[in-house]
Amino acid sequence: MAKTIIRITTVPMAFKVLLAAQPKFMREHGFNVIMVSADGIERNDVIEAEQCEHLIVPMTRKITPLQDLKCFFQLRKIIKKYKPDIVHSHTPKAGLLGMMAAASAGVKVRIHTVAGLPLMIETGFKRRLLMFTEWVTYRCATTVWPNSNSMKDFIAGNRLAGNEKLKVIGNGSSNGVNLERYSKENLLPQKLQVVREQLTDFDGSRILCVGRMVKDKGIEELIRVFLELQKTNKLQLLLVGPFEPTLDPLSADSMAIISTNKSIIHINWSDEVEYYMAVSDIFVHPSHREGFPNVILQAGAMQLPVVCSNIPGNTDIIQHDKTGLIFEVKDETGLHTTLKFALENKQRAKEIASELYKEIKLRYDRERIHEEILNNYNSLLKTDEIK
Repeated sequence: MAKTIIRITTVPMAFKVLLAAQPKFMREHGFNVIMVSADGIERNDVIEAEQCEHLIVPMTRKITPLQDLKCFFQLRKIIKKYKPDIVHSHTPKAGLLGMMAAASAGVKVRIHTVAGLPLMIETGFKRRLLMFTEWVTYRCATTVWPNSNSMKDFIAGNRLAGNEKLKVIGNGSSNGVNLERYSKENLLPQKLQVVREQLTDFDGSRILCVGRMVKDKGIEELIRVFLELQKTNKLQLLLVGPFEPTLDPLSADSMAIISTNKSIIHINWSDEVEYYMAVSDIFVHPSHREGFPNVILQAGAMQLPVVCSNIPGNTDIIQHDKTGLIFEVKDETGLHTTLKFALENKQRAKEIASELYKEIKLRYDRERIHEEILNNYNSLLKTDEIK
């Protein structure tokens, strides 16, 4: 009889982007996989792509105590009904509610993956509250999988969980990178031409940034640095990702610059970001916090030079002047200097990008990550059976 896994995320976007192809892989390897998240426009695409059942629990990404309590009981009811062998959660809210519900329902194997911690940039009461909720999540989990070694060190160093409960899968990452998809050789010429026409003719250097357009992704520093570099370079800044008006929104000044500067192009979202990587010269990731950034893996697979901030997650992948270029987080002068170097030393940037590509092929192939997760599932189930 097939073992059942319930995978829980706060929103369906996580299944579509962060965990793409993973539920389907587990189903193909003998598991009955049930996906759970809030509703969203991505839900139908996720069901079609993963070919697994999806249940709706209306979780929110904000602090909403009454709604959270309702969702806890809904999750517990689902778990009681399906009697899963494993409950595996992702994202902070889904982790807290999912691990509490699974523990209270008596599930033996309870896994929570940590792919980022908002508390890392918070202060005061909110930081203490988020630290407490993470501690509760890890207490309710039987094993915790930080998706990078630096994240593991942070969790252990802050005594949120003991080392015996923490495990990094492979070399890090929640899902690896699809090397068949993120390959310059495998792009469709017709789609590439559509993207080129969308961006208009341009014979300068194009800088690409992919992610949510919010303050803690470093977008405001990037815009200011771009304006300075634009004075002496022929540049275009391509921003791919949605604005979030309710969660850490950009300032009115930044929004005005994006909308009025003709050299800044904003694409609200793309399911095929590899085509924008193919027409860019430098990938920049100035984020203030990360778990293990998939976009750096994707850019590296596309052989783009990477400029990124010196934060946990980024530095698990990038070594300065070997596989990328690193500047201090929130340091606009450092970002300016590093981007300027990449623009003026194109051959060196290309050499660094080549080294990153080799690392990614060796360490972060998606198929290898999926196999590692599958092996860990089976090992945890065997251990539980012995107990």
